[in-house]
Amino acid sequence: MEKSEVKIEISLDENHIPEQIEWSATDGDQKGKVTASFLSVWDPDKKNAMTIDLWTKDFTVDEMKMFTFQNIMTMADTFEKATGLTEEAHDMRDFGKYMGKTLGVIDEDQAEGKGLPKIDLNK
Repeated sequence: MEKSEVKIEISLDENHIPEQIEWSATDGDQKGKVTASFLSVWDPDKKNAMTIDLWTKDFTVDEMKMFTFQNIMTMADTFEKATGLTEEAHDMRDFGKYMGKTLGVIDEDQAEGKGLPKIDLNK
């Protein structure tokens, strides 16, 4: 059996707050630095999702808003691909668009599928 490994390394400050997050994967010798991570895995015995949520201390609130919006939309895509439940995935995307508007990362036109999210992460 072939195996692949994904590694996440977190550098902490003196108060155990993440300062840097680096990841690497053995497939294709991939690696990089990130400022936030949301990892969710399913335990089939306990029938429970376990998560590791990390973000560095310099990750901004605006970045977290966009990160959350994008994760909701990605979850809808993944859910639809895995289950074929198109209507339910559409409902998830509607919720994502609602959150995107509420958080200020998309406007009404973008919620209707016109254009990209508006947030400026270079502030």
